Order: sequence, then structure tokens, then C-alpha cells
Amino acid sequence: MDKALMPKVSQNRLHKVMKLVHSGPPFPASEWFTPLKVDPYGFELSDDFDYDSYEEFMAKYLSVLARRAKKWQYLLDHTNTVKKSGKVKRYVRKGIPSEHRGLMWATVSGVLELRDQNPDTYTKALSVKKNEELINAISIGTIMVIIMDFLNSKLIYVFRHSKNLPRQCIFQKMDEGHLGSLFNVLVAFAHYHTEIGYCQGLNYIAGLLLLVVKDEEITFWLLTKLVSDIVPNYYTKKMDGLLQDIEVLSQLVSIKMPQIAAHIEKVDVTWPLIVTKWFVCLYAEVLPIETILRIWDCLFYEGNKILFRVALTLLKIHQDKILAAPDMPRVLEVFKQIVRDSDVLNCHEFMEGIFKEPGSLSREQIHKLRASGNPQKTNYA
Repeated sequence: MDKALMPKVSQNRLHKVMKLVHSGPPFPASEWFTPLKVDPYGFELSDDFDYDSYEEFMAKYLSVLARRAKKWQYLLDHTNTVKKSGKVKRYVRKGIPSEHRGLMWATVSGVLELRDQNPDTYTKALSVKKNEELINAISIGTIMVIIMDFLNSKLIYVFRHSKNLPRQCIFQKMDEGHLGSLFNVLVAFAHYHTEIGYCQGLNYIAGLLLLVVKDEEITFWLLTKLVSDIVPNYYTKKMDGLLQDIEVLSQLVSIKMPQIAAHIEKVDVTWPLIVTKWFVCLYAEVLPIETILRIWDCLFYEGNKILFRVALTLLKIHQDKILAAPDMPRVLEVFKQIVRDSDVLNCHEFMEGIFKEPGSLSREQIHKLRASGNPQKTNYA
């Protein structure tokens, strides 16, 4: 990280926090070195994690990954540039191998072309005169990533990247370089997208993008692609785009699953209460990590109709559970459970399902539903 880009006050805060962190944990060493249970990506698994279902799934999925890796390698070895096509779309839907994921996201989304058309934009965004209020908010926000885990975790030696960011072992050292990369991306983004500025809701997305892409500039442009084209107006102060798409989802449920729509209305649950987190973090911090990455593969290729397909599939495959919940508390509890069960853990079958369960769903239909509603006049109270 170029420390010249970070204000002195932020450098001092970061230095003090890192000194505190590396001074050692305030509890016995036997607790300090309790090992984490992690998945193949290095993400921490919770105590109530369904290991039996996961192991059963991974035993089959590893062979799928190996086959897909060979197909992708052959494709990349025999083409100079990957362009959108029926074949590439099919490959993306079946999953991009982790070693190619960052490059493919940047390629199929048009981000590489966008970067090349706007050379030095990222550097300039870091070099402009800074808004001190923004800088302080970002520096406090990123440093709180460490502080919150320092206070909340007995596994301090691992330094999980906080409950707002991927708990991934690549960040286990949590040194100033890792934190600095995230800081740089957020600063450049806030000063380039002044209509959004610093949005805490983007922390997790930026952190996960950075983990996959491992490049600050490409992460910046992927964020830009998301807020400009894929999910516009999701992160502005009024969140008009987010509210509009939640209203579109509610209309789609009424069309495709009228029983669920009627039941949700009957128990007096609002759709924003259920799905705001799903949409605003693009299912990150909601679904298992492999499922999130598979969703994002398709999101960067096909756009935000994927968000609707995922939501409709979650509802469709759990329709009986939702309809069996007799009141608001139990309906909300069902919605907490359906994003953690074995159906979403098996990302391969789940991703096949999102293109089957909801039935036909075209961009034209989504555009018409957006045009027919006015989210600013919708009463979500």
C-alpha cells in the first residue's frame, strides 16, 4: 500500500490498532490457538454447520470442479479473447474455476474494456484532493474491521476480517497491506462516485471482490460496473433502485407464486423486511461462499435478473415451509433458515435450479414491471 495515499491521522489510527492486535490476546494461550474449522476457500465454518451434508456435497462437487477446470483451460488455450457467446454463457452458468474467476469477471462484464477506455482513472481518484469527512469515515470503518473482531473473537491470532467482511484465511495476518488495499479501493470509489460516497453496505462486496481479483484497480472497476450498470441506484441515499427491484420481486411472486404472495400479506410481513439484505449485498453474507461466487459468476455475465432468479428459486423450493408458518415471527424464522440449509449448500444443483424453478424471466418483463411501479410512492411501513 502507498501510505502517502492515506492521511496521517488514518496512518496513526491504523498503526495503533495493529500494535494492539499484535501485542497478543487477553486470554490464555490454550484458547488463543484454538484452530478454526474452514472450508476449502479458507472461510470459517460456524459451530452449527452441517458438516455431514457439506462433506457429502464436496465429495461429488470436487469431481465437477475438476471437469469444469479442464473445459475452461481448453477454452482459454484455444482463444485469444473470451467473448460472450452461447458456449461461454453455458460455461459461466456451470461455474468459473477459482483460478480464472477474477479475470473472467472482468472480461465478461466489460470491465477490462472500461478500464482501458479510462486509463489512470483509479490513480487519479486516489490523487484528487480528499474529502476529509469521507476519509475519516472510511478509515474508521476499515479499522473497525479489526477492532470489532478483536473484541468479539477468541481466535484473535486468525484476525477474521469482521462480520462485515469475508472471514477468510488469506486475511489472517491482517497486515497494513491487506487493510490498505481495501482502504484504497473505498477511497477511490467514494471520490469517483460522489453521488454515493462511502457506503458501508459496499464493504463486504469490495472485500470479497478483492479476495477473488487480488487487484485494487480491477476491484474498483468491478464496483463501478455494479453500481453504474448492474444494480444502479442501490447504494444512493434514497436507494431508489433497490426499493424498485424489491417491488418488482413482489410483483413477480404474485404472478408466479400467488399462494406465497397471499400468505406473506396475510401474516403482515413486508418484502423489504425479507429481501433487502439479499439484494443490497448481492447475497454475500447471506448464502454459503461457494454459492455466492457462483451467483456472481452469472451476475457479471447476465446482469441483475440473476438476483431475481435466485430470490424466486429460494421461495419456490421452500414454498411448503413458508406456507406452513402461521404468523410473522415464524415466517421470518423460516426465511432465516432457508438461506442456510442443504439446498443452498449444494451450489451446483442450486444454480441449475435458478434457471429452471422460476420459469421464464426476461429482461423485458423486468423492465415492464419497473416501469409500471413507483417505489417512491410505495408504502413499506
